[in-house]
Amino acid sequence: MRRRGCVAYISRGSAACAAPGRCACEAMGRLSGTRALATRRWGCAAAFLLLLLTVQAAQKGDFSGDSTAATINHSLTLLQRLQELLQNGNGSDSVLRVRSATSEEPKVFHTHQLLLSLQSEVFESLLRNQSVVTLYEPPETAALFEKFIRYLYCGGVSILLHQAIPMHQLASKYRVWGLQRGVAEYMRTHLASESSQGHVVGWYQYAVRVGDAALQESCLQFLAWNLSAVLGSAEWGSVSVELLLLLLERSDLVLHSELELYTAVEGWLSRRQPEAPVAERVLRAIRYPMIAPGQLFRLQAQSAVLARHRGALQDLLFQAFQFHAASPLHFAKYFDVNCSMFLPRNYLAPSWGSQWVITNPARDDRSTSFQTQLGPSSHDAGKRVTWNVLFSPRWLPVSLRPVYSDSVAGAIQPVRIEDGRPRLVITPATSSPDFAGVSFQKTVLVGVRQQGRVLVKHAYSFHQSSDEAADFLVHADLQKRTSEYLIDNSLHLHIIIKPVYHSLIKVKK
Repeated sequence: MRRRGCVAYISRGSAACAAPGRCACEAMGRLSGTRALATRRWGCAAAFLLLLLTVQAAQKGDFSGDSTAATINHSLTLLQRLQELLQNGNGSDSVLRVRSATSEEPKVFHTHQLLLSLQSEVFESLLRNQSVVTLYEPPETAALFEKFIRYLYCGGVSILLHQAIPMHQLASKYRVWGLQRGVAEYMRTHLASESSQGHVVGWYQYAVRVGDAALQESCLQFLAWNLSAVLGSAEWGSVSVELLLLLLERSDLVLHSELELYTAVEGWLSRRQPEAPVAERVLRAIRYPMIAPGQLFRLQAQSAVLARHRGALQDLLFQAFQFHAASPLHFAKYFDVNCSMFLPRNYLAPSWGSQWVITNPARDDRSTSFQTQLGPSSHDAGKRVTWNVLFSPRWLPVSLRPVYSDSVAGAIQPVRIEDGRPRLVITPATSSPDFAGVSFQKTVLVGVRQQGRVLVKHAYSFHQSSDEAADFLVHADLQKRTSEYLIDNSLHLHIIIKPVYHSLIKVKK
């Protein structure tokens, strides 16, 4: 797939291709298994297809033992001939008339049954007993129909962000599965592309309609890990109730604070004006114990949305004030703290963690330290935990470390630099009795630059029982300055410490 800005070239089979002509040639080379070859009149299209098969057969030949062997490849010329075949309508034996509600005159395409039928079973059925077919398309898909037909001839098509959904609709309607997979992959890899009105929410809602679970999850993950950027964009207003509730359920949301989330939800409710039960369900998904008491008092005094639904939220607000007033151990005796209401999200505020930019990360080991609050309860407001962090770009597991060999006295098995993998270890500098009833979940966010924007693409989480994430940057090649994990040859990390309270003593009521 070739990209220029938000444009991508999709070739048949959804494979990345720097030479679309060759992709088209190889894709069209699968024609030999079609039962229509022996029964239909091919016209001049058959000549091109036969040439395709000949070229492919020559390319697949095994000349490994002959030094004089060479491949003569004119597939690009052949691709050009196929394009001319569609453009000029030479040897056409079928006609497609495409009508839409916004155009009085239909778009007419002089096509070839064989080429259409080989890639689309829908066209194979439509053209079985007739040579002229009238198709009715919405304006969005009708505008792309020429691109769609060109894909059937040439095996490739260039699309933009706003064309992804209508092109996917055409591929699905006419059952061109390779194109459908290619467009879906384009959407998954262009979530970070910048657009004036945003596109990720629209793609998510489309994925729900068509049942594409992989695209749904990709969109949800992108929105969760980059929520702060979404909250301040025009796209936030297009979020549906269902999507909003799904996001509010998640603990992996990346944003500055819970107050930022409440402010965004308040704005969404003011604009959308949903019915009271819906608004109250949304507001009850806010984690009020994660908001400082002073901020909660201000919300009660100034928030019109909170005042309107105070009765439905009074129990949660009262519980939040109790949480901040009592010691966590005492509070945990009477309330269940093992629920999402008391679990922090991935907050970027300084009291929850620290950013760490590692320049030339492949060079050598680095270390840093920072402090976080002991817990979100105001009872622990003055207590801090110091954390030590060690980064190693080429850590070797025990199984790969040098060992002495018995076969050659004194010899050490050679170890290559590339055998190591990046490692990040996070440990508290000291232990304290204050840690009783609290465990710490560590989350490491890796920022990447995509389409000119710095976004979160990778997140690693591990708990107190482990000091490191086993799969941290396991697929990253930090030796390459062009690595997708690096920004200007620097590794951008944000380390978040999430205190999690546990119920130690149960009091019978």
